[in-house]
Amino acid sequence: MTVVSLALAAILPLSVQARGQAPAEAPAPAAAAAPAAPAAHRAHAPHEWTYSGKTGPKRWGGIKSDYVVCKTGHAQSPIDIRTNATTKSALDPILFEYTPSPLKIIDNGHTVQVNYAPGSGISISGVRHELLQFHFHTPSEERINGKQYPLGLHLVHKNADNKLAVVAVLFKLGKENPALTNIFNNLPKEAEVEQAVDGVSIDMMGILPKTQGYYNFPGSLTTPPCSEEANWFVLKTPVEISKTQLAQFHKLYHHNARPVQHLNGRVVKESN
Repeated sequence: MTVVSLALAAILPLSVQARGQAPAEAPAPAAAAAPAAPAAHRAHAPHEWTYSGKTGPKRWGGIKSDYVVCKTGHAQSPIDIRTNATTKSALDPILFEYTPSPLKIIDNGHTVQVNYAPGSGISISGVRHELLQFHFHTPSEERINGKQYPLGLHLVHKNADNKLAVVAVLFKLGKENPALTNIFNNLPKEAEVEQAVDGVSIDMMGILPKTQGYYNFPGSLTTPPCSEEANWFVLKTPVEISKTQLAQFHKLYHHNARPVQHLNGRVVKESN
């Protein structure tokens, strides 16, 4: 494989790194109770960084030299987007070009990640970015005017120059989200092993809000090594998730969000 970058490798399972990509139907009845977490998830292998305690976010930068940017960086993510301080701009729309993908899902010890089949992506100002993976954070890492949402989704893309573009989707409580059904009804039964779910596909076009205005700013990965090489696009319109669906995810992860970071003079652009 050609290693895209330290940052990219850090968010990929080995099975995906091997092919040079990154990190991300038979629905059950809507009223089905959230399944209990498998025993494998209650005993993850130890990780050098976590979301709490001595290996939590405040200490990531000191865990090892590769992570120092987590404490010394000046363009760190996530951020709290203050809408009275954004710069309104005539930004090009994001052209979403997602097609269905077989469901390949992994509990990587930090989140639930879905590795997407090649061929889907986005185009921004004529530049194509391949969708590599998506993953979830609860509560949302991004905040809007201080408001944190119950769940956030990061869609991770890479262009031909190995530059990352991350699209964030925010979820609010409401009705069941059909685009999440096949994902949350097939959460991994074993920790840290990618699972291909036979006969199940997903289509991330269904996760997008009807209006796709966005906030845009330069930032970083929100996990170690916190490399400052991500172009962020936070969709302005939240989508809905049901309490039952959120409870399904909470069986595996109840808090895996990095605190917001200082803006440090960065300009947050807002599309019209």
